[in-house]
Amino acid sequence: MSVDLSTIGSHKVKSIPSGESVELKSFWQEQNVAIIFFRRWGCMFCRLWAKELGEITPILRKNNIRLVGIGLEGTGSKEFVDGKYFDGDLYYVEDRSIYQTLGFKRFNVVSIITSLFWKQSREAIVKGKSLGLGGDLKGDWVQTGGALLVGKGGRLIRHFTQTGPSDHLPNKDILQLFDLENEYKAETMANKKREELECNKRRPKPWIMNLRQCPLTPIHQIWAERRCKQSRV
Repeated sequence: MSVDLSTIGSHKVKSIPSGESVELKSFWQEQNVAIIFFRRWGCMFCRLWAKELGEITPILRKNNIRLVGIGLEGTGSKEFVDGKYFDGDLYYVEDRSIYQTLGFKRFNVVSIITSLFWKQSREAIVKGKSLGLGGDLKGDWVQTGGALLVGKGGRLIRHFTQTGPSDHLPNKDILQLFDLENEYKAETMANKKREELECNKRRPKPWIMNLRQCPLTPIHQIWAERRCKQSRV
């Protein structure tokens, strides 16, 4: 969908924690900006995306690119701030109007539950749990989000909309869109592609090791190995 920045820019957001109200267009008047619209503050997928963005925050700052995170309502924002998931400026909106204007869709109960079984979601859950990110059900848990990358003065660079709750705009893509692809060092950054998580690096439980001595393969081991193979497809 096409995005009219003049319309989007007139929407107001409130700073966390001060509550100061500013227009969205103020973010791109003097510099380039990457604006991330999180689904909700208690979403583990959002916390993971926020944490991954921390890998490129120093690069963005060095190149005078502002990083802004926006959430729907203030519910759960304190836990998000206290968890130090996001290394940028945080704001919230009091209603869904800006999310609707940007075309961020809403799931229904069936589709949101089904989406948790998608390959991308399973990989994000594994990574989120390994980082101890946690999560809760506070807020509007059927809403999706996305991102806006805008150049100084109001030049739209990228309008990204989530297709699922764990969908995200990769760091490598963000840097490329700001012509900073040479700054991305995959071998030294923790936020490698989520599908590169290796199942065989997980340390098995002692009782699983004992069961492996049995002549017959236990059903739980067959299931686990099948899940690992599927995640690599």
